[in-house]
Amino acid sequence: MTSPSLSRKSHRRVDRRTLRTDLRHLVFDAALALAVTASIFALLYWRVETSASQTLDVMPELDDARVYWLYWACQAFGWSALLWAWVSVVFGLARSMVPLRSSPFSHAQVERWHRVTSITTMLLMLAHALAFFAEKVRANDDGLGPVPRFLTALADTFVPGHYSSGTGEVAILIGLIALYLAIPLGLSFYVRSWTGSRFWRVLHRFVIMVYVLSVWHTLLYGTNVWFDGWFRTLVWALQLPVALLFLARLLRPLRQDERLPLRRVAKDPGPGVLVRLAGRVLTAAGVVVLLLATVTGRDGGRTPGEEPGDMLVTQPMVWGGLAVLSTVMGAVALARWPRRPVPSTQVV
Repeated sequence: MTSPSLSRKSHRRVDRRTLRTDLRHLVFDAALALAVTASIFALLYWRVETSASQTLDVMPELDDARVYWLYWACQAFGWSALLWAWVSVVFGLARSMVPLRSSPFSHAQVERWHRVTSITTMLLMLAHALAFFAEKVRANDDGLGPVPRFLTALADTFVPGHYSSGTGEVAILIGLIALYLAIPLGLSFYVRSWTGSRFWRVLHRFVIMVYVLSVWHTLLYGTNVWFDGWFRTLVWALQLPVALLFLARLLRPLRQDERLPLRRVAKDPGPGVLVRLAGRVLTAAGVVVLLLATVTGRDGGRTPGEEPGDMLVTQPMVWGGLAVLSTVMGAVALARWPRRPVPSTQVV
């Protein structure tokens, strides 16, 4: 007979043991992230002080780094968040592929690194937003009183669609969607005993959209990469390993039931098989696009000395895309949510 204490442990919704272990490892990872952020901040600060920052070409009022240090801290946290997101995605894709025989690391190690770097990424994203909020409160460009200033900065920073100035009208909306998707999708691992492993695995795959939105947000609103140049090209080049790993993960997934041999495509071209095949084709096309953007250096960035054109993407487009994504995620969630067995009734 199972004891009540064991029964309660087996039905815990949160995997506290794994979470505590990951939080212990998080101390070193977060400290390393802060050190990298500090280095990026020092570099940005130095570029402003020496008038080498491209940001000053568009916003010359930010030329005093001591006054606007919160803005540059916001930029630094954003870049370190993108770097940690890149590392986390690489770990996650490596974990879900057939391992190389020559790999010195076990799947358990890579999975733990993926979880820990994911938490660090979320913290850096939150710090990025908080630094922007603090700068909005400090600057008070509209001459508001303390309470209206606080509430306006809070809405501009954390309410999707509220910010309505320049490229930030779209870029901050994209960044907030990435942040608000990252938290449930990133932490869902620790409640998989409640949701079911199958549900968690399927839903967690959408976390790649957080990374895509983060890169889009950076290239659209990262004032350090508004103009075409080597650093913007480097950002594109860093996406190639992610795209190639994603393609390799689709072609050689770890789980046997996710593999798609050509014989199966020819023998059973059902909707599920065709969807998986389309995913592989689209990913291969994405690799080609990234390669062209990296080699040519032409990716739609601003040209120095020229006025920027109208934005190709608007808020309604972003909201429409989010509606489609939410619908797909909801349909998957309903399809994969564990069904509880219906108790049988005895007929006397």
